[in-house]
Amino acid sequence: MTGDASSSDLSYSNGSNALSHVYIQYPPLRCHVPGSRKLFYDDGNKLILSLTPNQVFSWKIATYNPYAAPSFDPISEGSVLSIRYSLDLKHLAIQRSSHEIQFWNKETGDTFSHKCRSESESILGFFWTDCPTCDIVFVKTSGLELYTYGTESRNLQLVQTKKLSISWYKYTHESRLVLLASGIQCKSFTGFQLSSAGMISLPKFEMAMAKSEANSNPILAAEDVHIITVYGRIYCLQFDRVTMLLNSYRFYRDAVVQQGSLPVYSERIAVSVVDNVLLVHQVEARVVIVYDIYADSQAPISAPLPLFLRGYSKANVAFSQTASKTSGASESKNLCDTEETTYGDQWKFLVPDLVLDVSNGSLWKISLDLEGISASSSEVQLILEFLQRRKLEAEKAKQLSLAIVRTIILERKPIPMVARAMDVLLAAYSQAIKTGSYNKRSRTEEISSSNAPNTAVESDGPSIEKKERGDLLEPGLLGSEDLPTRQYQTLVPANNQLNSSASQRNQSIVTSSAATSPADFYSHVFSPIEEEMTGDGSYLTAITIEFLRSCSLEKLKVYPNTYALLVQILARDERYAELGLFIMNKIIEPSKEVALQLLDSGHQNQQIRKLGLDILRQLSLHHDYVLLLVQDGYYLQALRYARKNKVNTVRSSLFLEAAYISKDPQHLAAVLRFFSDFIPGFKSSADHNTYHRFVAELNS
Repeated sequence: MTGDASSSDLSYSNGSNALSHVYIQYPPLRCHVPGSRKLFYDDGNKLILSLTPNQVFSWKIATYNPYAAPSFDPISEGSVLSIRYSLDLKHLAIQRSSHEIQFWNKETGDTFSHKCRSESESILGFFWTDCPTCDIVFVKTSGLELYTYGTESRNLQLVQTKKLSISWYKYTHESRLVLLASGIQCKSFTGFQLSSAGMISLPKFEMAMAKSEANSNPILAAEDVHIITVYGRIYCLQFDRVTMLLNSYRFYRDAVVQQGSLPVYSERIAVSVVDNVLLVHQVEARVVIVYDIYADSQAPISAPLPLFLRGYSKANVAFSQTASKTSGASESKNLCDTEETTYGDQWKFLVPDLVLDVSNGSLWKISLDLEGISASSSEVQLILEFLQRRKLEAEKAKQLSLAIVRTIILERKPIPMVARAMDVLLAAYSQAIKTGSYNKRSRTEEISSSNAPNTAVESDGPSIEKKERGDLLEPGLLGSEDLPTRQYQTLVPANNQLNSSASQRNQSIVTSSAATSPADFYSHVFSPIEEEMTGDGSYLTAITIEFLRSCSLEKLKVYPNTYALLVQILARDERYAELGLFIMNKIIEPSKEVALQLLDSGHQNQQIRKLGLDILRQLSLHHDYVLLLVQDGYYLQALRYARKNKVNTVRSSLFLEAAYISKDPQHLAAVLRFFSDFIPGFKSSADHNTYHRFVAELNS
């Protein structure tokens, strides 16, 4: 079952300057076919289903494509309350009434029906599962019934029954969690998680509900309860209409703990989760509030802003309609006049980040505007931490993070602020390296949940939470493995974790990282700003030193050009004594890049140039050392060094040319004799003949 929300229409302009942090992108996926009577969402397989009297059309949305063409299967005529494919897509179950579910085997064409044994009970719904003990679960007013599907016997085998009185239920395949509401106010809950790790019973709990007036007990409705999965943790959000608060409950194996409340400004709300970010749609207020509850914070990321329809224009409408017809989809009506409307009366919000417009037969995908969120925040450290946790648009988050650091340096913000910003990014990079996520690539192929292994632990890294209680319900494929080191506290034993991750595998798997390496800092921060800050070397030096400190703290290797840049800045300001101390005390690590920069800067200071030569010799860069000696006119010293260290990669003509330029015939003769003695075949070379003639000319 999925929550839905409806509201009055809201027309929203397509101005490029519209303020928004959340948007839907035009065009949507068209889910309408001629004769269609109903739309359903099969969250177990990520399918949108459109029914005609004798067919069911399905669109795969695991990898969202607005131009995707549907597949179809035949069905018999009759009423349809609910419809779902098995997780292996071999069987189709159709709830025909509150007492009957019909099954169809796609391979054999066989059908059979399962009916309630008692007239006093009715079927509230059903869902397929990858639990090892059962294939399908019926939710009845009398409790849960767990069945295996016997393809040969053409019937269901009852495996287990959970007897209890149920008013309504909520289930998401994403969490594998079913919540069963009971009691007069429907505020008492029993929960079960059915994943490939097995079936786990959660402790019973009650949701808090305020009284509207004396002796009045409000009844909790199904549409006011939302199951969400964020950073691998499973939460339940409950809308209390009296207090206008959205109460948050977090599920542990041995307890359900209320985590706090979020304010609500509308009588009708909907909930989405995009890239582990919680979106609370205030439908009547016509705004979306963005929360990042990673740190259990109750504060929104930014101010409430409208949902934006991006990319809508008459030209785009014409193009998308043409493309839809070409791909096999059919238009139900001229949508030019309807698709500018957001939060329509027939909008249904699907877990976790989709909106189904039933009236228009359109499916929209909700996205975050990371650039807009970044631009509207003045809390540099918090927004950088937020960006580093993003994975769906990791590259954009990475570039935004670097741009923020670059900007605050150019604006000459206080050094402690810049240092904290660099600490955030380098800590995230360090953790990404440890977990291996930095080197992973995004994978967008569709993966069937029925074939995906679903173990209790998804990461070798520790849990993101302190070990508050013995057992946690929070594995999550996109959970703790790539988050900053400082958030990790303790390792949770594998057998204490329950599983919410298999559903993630039924979507696009994204394991890319927004982490920024020390090389990224040089390329995108230090190198671009150096030219713009030539008159403020002291500030830039201090910033670079803080960067080196942060790298050392995280045990990261500094990109050599960063050290070379520091040499350049200090030399340009003629801070030669300070530069010498940095070299001798290894604050600036020796490298070829540093040596070459010292040599270049040493034109004005011979001591600095000598430091560069010493580094080349220290690093055994014999070829470069010999070349520089020759270029400086010390060709005889270079020859002795080359012979001692067996350097045979420098062309003999360089030594001979340097000796000839000195106009000293004895030196030229000595160099010529050296190569004649130590290089086989040199006497017959063109260089020998040429420079032998030059020696004679110099002596004449």
